[in-house]
Amino acid sequence: MAQIVAEQLVEMLVEAGVKRVYAVTGDSLNYFNEAVMKDGRMKWIHVRHEEAGAYAATAEAELDGLACCAGSCGPGHVHLINGVYEAHRAHVPLIVIASTIPTHQMGMDYFQETNTYKLFDDCSSYNQLITTAEQAPRIIQSAIQHAISNKAVSVIGLPGDVSELKAKESITSTQIFRCNPIIRPNDNELKQIADLINKAKKITLYAGIGAIGAREELRQLAQKLKSPVGYSFRGKMNAQLESPFDIGMTGLLGIPSCYQAMKEAEVLILLGTDMPYDEFMPQDNKIIQIDTSEERLGRRCKLDIGAVGDIKETIKALLPLLNGCEDTAFLDSFDKFYKKVEENLHQYVEDNGSENAIQPEFVADIINTYASPNAIFTVDTGMTCVWGARYIHQTGDRKLLGSFNHGSMANAMPMAIGAALAHPERQVIAMSGDGGLSMMTGDLATIKQYNLPVKIIVFNNRALGMVKLEMQVAGLVDNQTDMINPDFAKLSEAYGIPALNIRKPEEVSGAISEALRVDGPFLLNIFTNPSALAMPSHITPSQVMGMTESMSKLILGGRMDEVFDTIKSNYKHLKGMF
Repeated sequence: MAQIVAEQLVEMLVEAGVKRVYAVTGDSLNYFNEAVMKDGRMKWIHVRHEEAGAYAATAEAELDGLACCAGSCGPGHVHLINGVYEAHRAHVPLIVIASTIPTHQMGMDYFQETNTYKLFDDCSSYNQLITTAEQAPRIIQSAIQHAISNKAVSVIGLPGDVSELKAKESITSTQIFRCNPIIRPNDNELKQIADLINKAKKITLYAGIGAIGAREELRQLAQKLKSPVGYSFRGKMNAQLESPFDIGMTGLLGIPSCYQAMKEAEVLILLGTDMPYDEFMPQDNKIIQIDTSEERLGRRCKLDIGAVGDIKETIKALLPLLNGCEDTAFLDSFDKFYKKVEENLHQYVEDNGSENAIQPEFVADIINTYASPNAIFTVDTGMTCVWGARYIHQTGDRKLLGSFNHGSMANAMPMAIGAALAHPERQVIAMSGDGGLSMMTGDLATIKQYNLPVKIIVFNNRALGMVKLEMQVAGLVDNQTDMINPDFAKLSEAYGIPALNIRKPEEVSGAISEALRVDGPFLLNIFTNPSALAMPSHITPSQVMGMTESMSKLILGGRMDEVFDTIKSNYKHLKGMF
């Protein structure tokens, strides 16, 4: 029997390495759905909301190199947009099947009609609509090749009537090429980089997600230069080294040791990072930036040298040109600084809170203690991100996924779905905020349907905590950030997922330990302290309490202007330490 376009699409996706498609089936997707079923090599994952499917596919793509999601015409593929934006901004290879209305109805304001070109153009690198069977294999091949080669989102617009057309052979190649060229600066550029480094005694390395796969080379470079190593949030699990090199993160969720080490360095070397917070970049030292994308060079800070290169290959080529450093004074000073910061952070862990007000730092630390050395963590945007940034550490081959560039709520649980499907052999822990989980509870059904061993730990502070803090810092009256939540444990159980409510600090350790041992999904609804603040880590709990007490007196006296002035002045003073 002759192959149809939908079957041709499935065959080409499978040959490219796609193992599953995340979608809600319906109308214009039905032929594609049937083709997936008939082929049998690719699995259809029936999510409850297309946004969850896009986030799940994004997580799989980041972990394994390519993934696919799909949406039916109109509202179906519109629901994909937020997750697709995440993949686009995170530069992960994602194929999006945007099924749409019959071709003869296009331009007629037909039921569920959208313009897929306009809709997806801002969140993709390749975006085309198939209108004939002759186009199909060429567009599919181009979409897959763009996604893999550019680490980008490729959108294939697929009208329902085109899906059932008899497939045509392509006049061009349909083979998918996975190339791994060696990319590094030329010899003259390497010499310029080495000359600048060799003149300096105080050098700080700062690595991003672009340094993934270069962990050992990064360690060798740090050892040779006696350099402290900081990292971005996305780069943390790849670049976090052992003492004395580790100095933590900078940026909004960072700590003072990294910020200061970057500021005091004679030469700062940026390795595969595009951290967006340019206000945290130093102004007065020499800066070298190395990245695979030339357009990123110099857009966050003033550079002395910008070079294009894969971080692993560039470091390997650079190491023989470096004189090295014997003086460990700069490295030792920031090792001590970082240990002091860690000591201050641990004080928040020791104060584990009270009933219905468990300290979230304590919870995150317990998760870090009991999680396996190769666990995959997903974190919701907001306060949960702060606790993940500060208390989840690399202990082996851990991965940490989140909406780090797009900054969306509700990403942790759906990303955990993709991670668990892609890597059923690994522990997957979703650190969810109550606000984030509330937005996507329907896909608890997906976790149950496929019996995914996802452990969902809800940091339930009954508020949009980060937004509340932002409003206070801006001098605004906190408004509409408090949340009336359902009983998440009962809700989870209604979906068939075992769960517990945890209200007392003494219950936390045992509950997390037990949950992680369960063979299957589990949800812990932990009632955390609504007043916990993501304060800079060099401020001790006693200092926070002192600040809170002084502001409480102002509040009781009705002196709200002074309260807001106090918050703003403290924030401005401490801004560089966040």
